[in-house]
Amino acid sequence: MRKTFRIKKPEEFQQVFNQHHSFANKYFVVYRMDRPAAKHFRLGLSVGKRIGKAHDRVWVKRRIRQAFLELKPQLPQDQDILVIARPAVAGKSQAFIKKQVKHVLKIAGIIEDNTNANS
Repeated sequence: MRKTFRIKKPEEFQQVFNQHHSFANKYFVVYRMDRPAAKHFRLGLSVGKRIGKAHDRVWVKRRIRQAFLELKPQLPQDQDILVIARPAVAGKSQAFIKKQVKHVLKIAGIIEDNTNANS
């Protein structure tokens, strides 16, 4: 995922948190903020130390980014999205993480619930 698609600065994270449109499942918490003039969505990731050591946290981040790359055509281009990983996600497979990311994005209303589409 290119750097233009990422939220990195603490001020940008705080701006999305202050909007406080949050949605959650057992594995992830998602915050979203509309940006009407945006050319593309941006993604911010937070994976805390309760997930595990540094290599475990990087492993989880990579899988979340990959899930978003695969879901990119379904995502609206005018939003900032923050994903906070919960400890239960540690050690899960790529397919499982993608399924749970898709689930929490449906709860958040970011992507549409398409039961006929392939996962």
